[in-house]
Amino acid sequence: MNIVRFDPFREMATLQDRVNRIFADAYRRDNDDLMTRGAWVPPIDIYDSGNHELVIKAELPDVNREDITLRVENHTLTISGQKKMDNEVKDEQYHRVERAYGNFSRSFTLPQTVDTNAIGAEYKNGVLIVRLPVREEAKPKEIQVKVS
Repeated sequence: MNIVRFDPFREMATLQDRVNRIFADAYRRDNDDLMTRGAWVPPIDIYDSGNHELVIKAELPDVNREDITLRVENHTLTISGQKKMDNEVKDEQYHRVERAYGNFSRSFTLPQTVDTNAIGAEYKNGVLIVRLPVREEAKPKEIQVKVS
């Protein structure tokens, strides 16, 4: 006879999965299917690079560069776009859809020290990197003290 280990965390994860599905079904509007639900928010990291610039990294897997828009207005940076489903696969061919699709938008208020005219962005391997350099007048300056 084999010994079967009891894993209480697996049981709790299964229970949590079932409860999540119950609540997801209750809040689904107009019997939306998972494939047409669409709202998703890409994860973002924001950090200071140490080179007098802020860096924003956004994970955008399976999003074409042409489907990403960056906009700066009134010191607010908005990253928006669309993650499209694969057109080669028909809806009735799916057995399970867990990844989210559709339009997305993230907005960030920029500090006044950011030079909005020098913002740069690159998109590589599904990661959008936005570099926000600090204005020259906002960079720390060292002042020499003369001894008389």
